[in-house]
Amino acid sequence: MAADSTSTADDTPVRARAAALLCRPRLWLVPTVLCGLLAFLLSLLYMGGIVNPNGELHHLPIGIVNADQGRPLPGQTTNLGTQITRSVITDTSGKADWQPLTRAQTEEKLASGKIYGALVVPADFTTTTAALTTANATTRPTLTVLTNPGMGSLGSSLAARITQQAAEQASLAIGKQLMDSAATAQADATTRLVLADPVAVTTQVGHPISDHSGLGLSAFYYTLLLVLAGFLGGNVINNGVDTALGYADNEIGPWHTRRPTVPISRTQTLLLKMAMTAGIIVLSTTLVMIATIGILGMDASHLPLLWVYSYCASLAVGLGVQAINAAFGGIGQLVSMFVFIVLGLPSSGSTVPLEAVPGFYRFLSTFEPMHQLSMGVRAILFFDARGDAGLTRAWIMIAVGAALGLLFGLAMTRYYDRKGLHRFTPQPA
Repeated sequence: MAADSTSTADDTPVRARAAALLCRPRLWLVPTVLCGLLAFLLSLLYMGGIVNPNGELHHLPIGIVNADQGRPLPGQTTNLGTQITRSVITDTSGKADWQPLTRAQTEEKLASGKIYGALVVPADFTTTTAALTTANATTRPTLTVLTNPGMGSLGSSLAARITQQAAEQASLAIGKQLMDSAATAQADATTRLVLADPVAVTTQVGHPISDHSGLGLSAFYYTLLLVLAGFLGGNVINNGVDTALGYADNEIGPWHTRRPTVPISRTQTLLLKMAMTAGIIVLSTTLVMIATIGILGMDASHLPLLWVYSYCASLAVGLGVQAINAAFGGIGQLVSMFVFIVLGLPSSGSTVPLEAVPGFYRFLSTFEPMHQLSMGVRAILFFDARGDAGLTRAWIMIAVGAALGLLFGLAMTRYYDRKGLHRFTPQPA
């Protein structure tokens, strides 16, 4: 009996202790390297796109409208509106891409999201300015800055600042002309102070958006919700299907289950996950709209179109996630996170204009899903669902992205199946 008791005690497995395991260098290696790389890359990618928008700013599209009908001032060949337009267009700083437009063209480009703002010289500008040197002066000449908040609060703000600076410089240049004229030689000090900076600059909203639009940022955050719905939904479906088919253990708190393994090829597993993604995203998209529009009161129009677009956008992301997970296995979630989130956010162009980020991010924006999707959402929410406001390109890129996800995923899984690279089945310890 004593011998049997000793034998039973010896057969008891020895449990490892945390203190002992912490002394194993190999246990630290992979988590340390991965965590360090993730922290470093995330810092570079996220902060690199926003840390210096003023320094990176170049060729921001801004319109200039010269409606001045006044006759040139004495001794000059062109009126002041023409002089201002010429001076602005020949600016060599490269911060803005000044586009000479008519008032109708300006309204069209503001309504289609093609320009971030505009500077308008009114029809009576030269006449009103000339009157300042006479006793008939009743008002100061005015230049109008038009903003486009639908392009995002930062983009609209940058355009407004550039346009106001151009207007202020024009005012000082005109003031110098007036101060040098013979008509102001006998003017009193108060009059000369007004003439030195004669132009009043007013700011107006060129293409208004509604109050419940997050100052133009609701399009970005709504797009982020669509991407997250596809990304998180795809990963939840991927893990859930693997558990249900017996290819992964299910552990919730202290409870652990392992289902019998269902014999199924990689290709058929991928098709199953993609079909479930297409079905479940119907619910996800609907709930996103109910939460944002129905409960929170986000302003939105074209609701049927917005729902269809939202579904297709999230589905394209979900299909891409399933394809990446099927191709890369355990690290697929990290890969898809970089593809859809990490690289997508700073290159979306929705918070910081692409004209104000480094060239690397502008390159990413040509194919990164979040930029394409945000252009479509912005067109629907702020620009009357116009195709030329980015919606047409967004639809095309959604179709291309979904097709690439299907082709890539099926190509990789069929290759694995042909090579006999079957999925690992958990075995009892």
